[in-house]
Amino acid sequence: MLFRRSAKPLLGLDITTSSVKLIELSKSGETYRVEAFAAEATPLNAVNEKAIVDAQVVGEAVRRAVKRSGARSRDAAVAISGDAAITKIIQLPASFSESELEGQVALQADQYIPFPMEEVSYDFEVVGPTEHDPDMLDVLLVATRTENVEQRQAAVEAAGLKAVIVDVEAFTVENACQLLRHQMPEEGMGHNIAVMDFGASSTTFSVLRDLRVTYTRDFAFGGQQLTEEIMRTYGLTLEEAGRAKKEGGLPSNYEPEILEPFIDDMTQQVSRSLQFFLASGTNREQPEQILICGGCANIPGVADVIGSRVGIPTQVGNPLGMMKISSRARSQGVMKDATALLTACGLALRSFD
Repeated sequence: MLFRRSAKPLLGLDITTSSVKLIELSKSGETYRVEAFAAEATPLNAVNEKAIVDAQVVGEAVRRAVKRSGARSRDAAVAISGDAAITKIIQLPASFSESELEGQVALQADQYIPFPMEEVSYDFEVVGPTEHDPDMLDVLLVATRTENVEQRQAAVEAAGLKAVIVDVEAFTVENACQLLRHQMPEEGMGHNIAVMDFGASSTTFSVLRDLRVTYTRDFAFGGQQLTEEIMRTYGLTLEEAGRAKKEGGLPSNYEPEILEPFIDDMTQQVSRSLQFFLASGTNREQPEQILICGGCANIPGVADVIGSRVGIPTQVGNPLGMMKISSRARSQGVMKDATALLTACGLALRSFD
């Protein structure tokens, strides 16, 4: 399902521990337009570290989001986390027909997948000729445990939708980064750009060169930690803490005692990710720009703090920055959530493959 082509609009559906975000895009020429959007809180404990624990409950949240958004499409694209997927470039003869490629991939997949093949879903796509051998093709093999796919299919079907594409978050982020080109020097061509997508419970750090991901790393850190600290300090429920974090109205000690230490933690995570990247291979060069996305990117002034401390120009990434917005999506507050829509947008872009 990963590399399947879509003939009609898809709902980009990003399911996380804290929320279900849904977006529907249309395209006219080179311009995208947000037709529909909604975000719905994920019921407590229904998603645990990107694994869907209760597909029925998640499906109900998706159903509510679909209804509020007014989206017309009933086909969806969803993603599994990068750490749940195995990716491998294999080389095969360029002379092979499509059916021969399929057969050879099936034979070779067993070598690279550390699970019994009957428990695995996999797909492949031809990347192009092998760099130093034009008689061979680079073929991308992607695999995951079938249960990871089935969890998402079950949640989508419980909402009355159909999961047409199951993608991998790392590919989704790469796809979505074309929507950040307007913020990059020379639209990202010839430059190393880092994208830090802060989620609720996990964060993805990616480095792009010519808009292609050359490095990616997922790690446990996210806005939920700030919400839980607010909850503990002020004796609020998780829901009340989440609302207070977004809407304000917390006591005067909130910024110096809770928010500023959290921004310090965010900066440390960026710094550590840059160190891991530079140590991950030879000839690694420091990124020339950092774009931060996710709910945490909305903290006032956070990009300036990170940029000054790590010494790299830093901006808040906005994938909707060059899009038109329908009045229906605007009324659902899509612009408030723009920084957190990288994955959902990357999935919705699969409509235009």
